[in-house]
Amino acid sequence: MQAQFYPKVFSARGIEVVAPDPEDLRYVHERSMGELVKGIKRPETREGLLAIARRLRDEEQVGEIILGGTKLPLILWDAPNPSIPFLDTTMIHVKSIVAAMLS
Repeated sequence: MQAQFYPKVFSARGIEVVAPDPEDLRYVHERSMGELVKGIKRPETREGLLAIARRLRDEEQVGEIILGGTKLPLILWDAPNPSIPFLDTTMIHVKSIVAAMLS
């Protein structure tokens, strides 16, 4: 989330990328590396991630959340809708690759 890939690509299209605050970034990283990569999916972790999404929606007026970590969709795919769309970058890439292969 600290790399410039997403901000650079989106800003070229006039879209600002807003990252979570440092504490929330640390939470996402710790849960991703400490739990999700090991296949551990705890309800309290999902709620913590949804709380971050809601904060970004409410405090930063974010319209969509980029799930840039490949493990994030695994815990959030069936989560109750936080009233903000999630962009599953893994799925977006796969669909684009398949579409390119079929064209």
